[in-house]
Amino acid sequence: MDQSNRISTRGLMRLLHGGRAASLQLIQSDSDDDSDSAWDGRLGDRYNPPVDQHPDTRDIDYSEIKEKILLETANLGPKADYSITRLLRQRQLGLCRNSSFSHGECSRVASHFLPNNFTCTDSYVQKAFCGIYSQDGNIFMSACQDQYIRLYDTRNGKFKNFKTIKARDVGWSVLDVAFTPDGACLLYSSWSDYIHICNVFGDVENHTALDLNPEERRFCVFSITVSSDGREILGGANDGCLYVFDREQNSRTLKIDSHEDDVNAVAFADVSSQILFSGGDDALCKVWDRRTLREDSPQPVGILSGHRDGITFIDSKGDARYLISNSKDQTIKLWDIRKFSPKEGLDASRMAVIQQNWDYRWQQVPKRALKKHKLPGDTSLMTYRGHGVLHTLIRCRFSPSFTTGQQYVYSGCSTGKVVIYDVLTGKIVKKLSNHEACVRDVSWHPYEEKIVSSSWDGHVRLWEYRQAEYYEDDLAAVNCKGMEFASVK
Repeated sequence: MDQSNRISTRGLMRLLHGGRAASLQLIQSDSDDDSDSAWDGRLGDRYNPPVDQHPDTRDIDYSEIKEKILLETANLGPKADYSITRLLRQRQLGLCRNSSFSHGECSRVASHFLPNNFTCTDSYVQKAFCGIYSQDGNIFMSACQDQYIRLYDTRNGKFKNFKTIKARDVGWSVLDVAFTPDGACLLYSSWSDYIHICNVFGDVENHTALDLNPEERRFCVFSITVSSDGREILGGANDGCLYVFDREQNSRTLKIDSHEDDVNAVAFADVSSQILFSGGDDALCKVWDRRTLREDSPQPVGILSGHRDGITFIDSKGDARYLISNSKDQTIKLWDIRKFSPKEGLDASRMAVIQQNWDYRWQQVPKRALKKHKLPGDTSLMTYRGHGVLHTLIRCRFSPSFTTGQQYVYSGCSTGKVVIYDVLTGKIVKKLSNHEACVRDVSWHPYEEKIVSSSWDGHVRLWEYRQAEYYEDDLAAVNCKGMEFASVK
């Protein structure tokens, strides 16, 4: 089939599902479009995402990840008093190992001080699409629809713009960005045949276009990531393919026909960069082994199915075991790659996608799309509900290991919020609300309790913990109660 005339699988499925000629919906790409139309990311204010009040934890309760998170947050063992005052008293009495808090105890303390207030804002004229911290947390990078990439110095409590780069060859908007592992260069993608790379530091900008040599006439890389050694760049595109570009050879080394529709998300499983994850509009997550990938016979190691609609983002826990996926079916799912889905799971997801006849970019979520029961063959460990996925490819991520023990997953939301879930209970522990349009990207500082949200209202907000304000009357009441308690003793 001529690739230039390729019709997305979902577009074809809708053609077949519509039946009558008047109901035909032919859609070239179901992901981030390259036109604004009449929508601006504000449908969310009329949509209240349903919250799962009683998440099903049966699978995760007996999983390895539960034990791992409990260990990393010092919650493993008999139920005890985990209050901060008790921990401080233990340390004062020398009962803590090495006379200091363990890493898990630090994570437990930090859970009481989750970001709850925005302390800094930068504003753009157009939509903010991407925003991520560098691996060391010293730089924050933001990409906007105005075609500018802004770099912020985030050292020592700062959030100061120190460099603004005009992106090149941009179609509609910059759609994804990434840092090289050493933080010396940044990469960005758009509706273009190229992924671009540019230096972060220095007075002179050196832009290099990395040609992926696609066959599509309208080509877009929706998601990019870089291997831990900085040599290979992995991208997922609207032609259903994965692309691998080798920086040393300065050429595309692999093009893998991976999904039946747009590939919206890619990720490396861990620092070895040998296991790859991909997610597409066919509602499937696929696992690939870089060492056995062949263009002539592209076979995934396994497939994870259970979503009812396209996948918008994937984030790896970084241990080559677990990943999360955000989806247009309004859920996040947690997966263990040692539990692949059977054929009935693939068939069930494919049928669910066929039955979706609404467009998440500008339509409200129909009630029939909010089914809670699991599809046959769904091998996910946990499903998180309570955020909206409309308008664009909204991202979700694991919280950092250093400060939280990765006990949370958090996501942007079409209602203009940042939603934070407890990994093990599935319940929402925090909502950060102050945007007027959908929050497309979210990034948690790797070593500090700070979150940055990037929204289509043109604002980038830095969220930190802020203690509730006390008034003199409140303090007087507390002092009186303290005196009464002392007299009783």
